[in-house]
Amino acid sequence: MPTIPPEPVVPRAPEPHTHRDVAESFGVDAARYNRTRPHYPEAMIGQLAAAGPGPRVLDIGCGTGISARQLQAAGCAVLGVEPDARMAEFARGTGVEVEVGTFETWDPAGREFDIVTAGQAWHWVDPVIGAAKAADVLRPAGRFAAFWNVADAPPEVTEAFITAYRRVLPDSPFDTAAMRRGATGSGAVTDRATEGLRKSGRFTEPEVWRFEWEQPYTRAEYLDLLPSQGTLTQLAPEPLAQILDGVGAAIDALGGRAVVRYTTVVVTATPE
Repeated sequence: MPTIPPEPVVPRAPEPHTHRDVAESFGVDAARYNRTRPHYPEAMIGQLAAAGPGPRVLDIGCGTGISARQLQAAGCAVLGVEPDARMAEFARGTGVEVEVGTFETWDPAGREFDIVTAGQAWHWVDPVIGAAKAADVLRPAGRFAAFWNVADAPPEVTEAFITAYRRVLPDSPFDTAAMRRGATGSGAVTDRATEGLRKSGRFTEPEVWRFEWEQPYTRAEYLDLLPSQGTLTQLAPEPLAQILDGVGAAIDALGGRAVVRYTTVVVTATPE
């Protein structure tokens, strides 16, 4: 997100799915992640739930179960796959069935699904291997959908984050410049997913759906959200506090509230 780098956090090195230390760091505070991470627009959930030939959903990288619970509420029967046991345990506590493992190594044991989803998670999966495996577990006329919430925070808040982050962590590999691109920078994520589907040779030409919405945050709510991001999950308390102080001062200057404009971007395709 623009004070928060667009997902995925972009390292100046290999593919995001190779950075397992970041991918499996979110469970350090699963309750915060579940409490603060934005949900997905109901229009998207409804469209997706109706897009398969039946109600069985496999949710890859289900985390604490945010999208899984929304899909359950829309009438779907959801099985999650999650590499972080801490996140999986939290999701189970909210009524989501979860199996622990990376999608690439997970054993479907002959099970098939009507819809395969990945909310805020597909960038942690090898895009070609993952696409082929998704095709393997989809029923005929099934649907694959990977989706991300990409946010545009007020520019003053974005710049405060970049300034504080670079001051505290000048040698960080994360591309803070990507934060200024907001939803316009989501192309790197969607292109990677689209190309993986194409290279697998198992799917029809992918489509991209977009849903735009807004979320107001108080100062406290926004600062509660920030530590759930991949750039900050592994930080020690002191540098984290310095970054939060810088962002908090920017929100104070805006009157104590920040309105974030979200675009939920969906890359979707059906098996050939």
